[in-house]
Amino acid sequence: MSSGVTVADECVEVHERIKMKKDLRYVTFKMSDDKKTIVVDETGDATKTYADFVKALPEGSPRYALVDFEFTTDDGRPQNKLVFVFWSPDDKTTVKERMLYASSKDAVRKKCTGVMKEAQVNDIGDLAEAEMLSKVK
Repeated sequence: MSSGVTVADECVEVHERIKMKKDLRYVTFKMSDDKKTIVVDETGDATKTYADFVKALPEGSPRYALVDFEFTTDDGRPQNKLVFVFWSPDDKTTVKERMLYASSKDAVRKKCTGVMKEAQVNDIGDLAEAEMLSKVK
């Protein structure tokens, strides 16, 4: 189901930065105030950590995000994977808001090519680094 919400050009530009230039650790996207466009909410430069990304997600509002997730493989090699995260805290948002974000997710996802993994997260505990690691491996 499509919501008719559009994705702002700036979202595509920031996606290209995190994917190609690697000068960002994360970017979060949100619905504009009029609920018609998805816009960039916040970015974190490459010096930021995964913990900084988790702190950037608001406790009571859904977000879409891209995070350049760093980890070490079982054989000791450093790896990065670009992960699309749909943050939707079920117990802190209205049904209407959750439905709008859920029905608009594909619009964002289609603009974000080259994403290696996707995670829907509904609880802060699911954002623990070990949890995310299990989703990206």
